Amino acid sequence: MFHFSSEALAKLKAKANAEAKTTKISSFQSLSTLLWSCITRVRRLPPSQSTSCRLAANNRARLDPPLSGDYFGNSIHPIKSEVVTAGELLEHGLGWAAWKLHEAVVNLDDKSIREFIDAWLQSRMVYQIGQFFDPHSVMMGSSPWFNMYGNEFGMGKALALRSGYANKFSGKVSSYSGGERGSIDLEVCLVPDAMGAIECDHEFMEAASVTHY
Repeated sequence: MFHFSSEALAKLKAKANAEAKTTKISSFQSLSTLLWSCITRVRRLPPSQSTSCRLAANNRARLDPPLSGDYFGNSIHPIKSEVVTAGELLEHGLGWAAWKLHEAVVNLDDKSIREFIDAWLQSRMVYQIGQFFDPHSVMMGSSPWFNMYGNEFGMGKALALRSGYANKFSGKVSSYSGGERGSIDLEVCLVPDAMGAIECDHEFMEAASVTHY
């Protein structure tokens, strides 16, 4: 579990926007790009290996008309950045890749969601998370929008969050709101060698701190 303070997130956002010469890249897009780059580096992929970053995006407000706030159930879509090579990703700066992730988020709209649903109706399948992932990419799941630490059960505020072992694989990252305002906690799943390497990665650990709960 890695913790990113509001100050660290602000620095990442400022760096990504400055490099991309824009103001549109969000804190979470910047953070996701950092994970994508650093995980790709510690995996030591060949420079020609294709890779991408995926986000579990909420469809509710993107539909026209939007789903009601009382809608009960999941309505998410696994959006994907433009596929690049590992060499391209590591050669360019944070802003270059963050902009590609930003474009993927912006392009998820009512039209693209309905096209996906129509295609599914023509060729129905049972959803399996492995169908939307490859072992050379990164999948960002959950969301820091949910106030997970706000849930108390008579024992006081939680020390840390864990999501269990379901739907886990190397490259899966689950994000939660952190214990203090504006911070984010990330539960990162990697094979042991990559996990050890990312804890020694200067760029990653410059922004993150490790929780030992």
